[in-house]
Amino acid sequence: MKVLHVDENHPVLVTGLERLGYENIMAYKTPLDTLWTELPQYDGMIIRSRFPIDKNFIDQASGLKFIGRVGAGMENIDISYAKQKGIALFAAPEGNRNAVGEHTLGMLLTLLNKLRLGHASIQSGEWLREAHRGWELKGQTLGIIGYGYMGKHFAEKLQGLGVRVLCTDRKPNVGNSHATQVPLKQLQQEASILSLHTDQNPTTQPLIDGAFIAAMKQPFWLINTARGSAVDSDALVAGLQTGKILGAGLDVLEYESTSFQSIFNKAQLPRALSYLLQADNVLLSPHVGGWTMESHKRLATTLVAKIKHQFHTP
Repeated sequence: MKVLHVDENHPVLVTGLERLGYENIMAYKTPLDTLWTELPQYDGMIIRSRFPIDKNFIDQASGLKFIGRVGAGMENIDISYAKQKGIALFAAPEGNRNAVGEHTLGMLLTLLNKLRLGHASIQSGEWLREAHRGWELKGQTLGIIGYGYMGKHFAEKLQGLGVRVLCTDRKPNVGNSHATQVPLKQLQQEASILSLHTDQNPTTQPLIDGAFIAAMKQPFWLINTARGSAVDSDALVAGLQTGKILGAGLDVLEYESTSFQSIFNKAQLPRALSYLLQADNVLLSPHVGGWTMESHKRLATTLVAKIKHQFHTP
């Protein structure tokens, strides 16, 4: 049995599959055109986001029994067609949910306390205390949009900080002791902080647009560690300029060509991106919300465990 790896991952993924009897074929940088004629020979495939697994790809890879996505989202896979072909699909949101929760909290606290600005000010030889007076998290109402693995773990991190946490989700009855589930309109009326933890689907492309921002009752802070396509950057900039959005922490941007790809792929940057790069009340990170030493290994072991359970458990 052969497994094709098209993105580099933690070595325990390779050794784990070897123990299950698979031969691992590494093609981390091999172009798709070169791989194309070889695809029918593979029983499994391990991917991140290097290229889309569409209908044509699935038809060509006629021997596939499973596809493993080292991450949470599976938007680069034609899920319905893969299932129609009997291909098992595995993702690993359990592997990086803690990392995303911690990263989200870190971005929020950094913004509220102006830590990046204070650090830069001291580096430039200034000691401006009043200019860097921040805001406390305690007493705020925080709304989480998308209450799955990531949203739940972020809500868990907020316990003990004196934050009222609301959540909204397409699925009913997902709220728990860490967050009260409410309709989106109620969240827009009450939240002073928004954190996005949605997957990529037609209802979230984009979710935060001009109409959404206008529907928020009060100025708010925005954190996005989900998908760049969930936020209309032009609308975000407009909100920042008017003060309706107090600040934004963005681990993802719509300008990534695919997940994990650089935003600096064009000779001339879009106007909204140029603004975000310079804004004092914007904090950016390069799509690393779930990118820790621990999650690197945990994502791999999670996938191996799921493949073992599906195909190698008596």
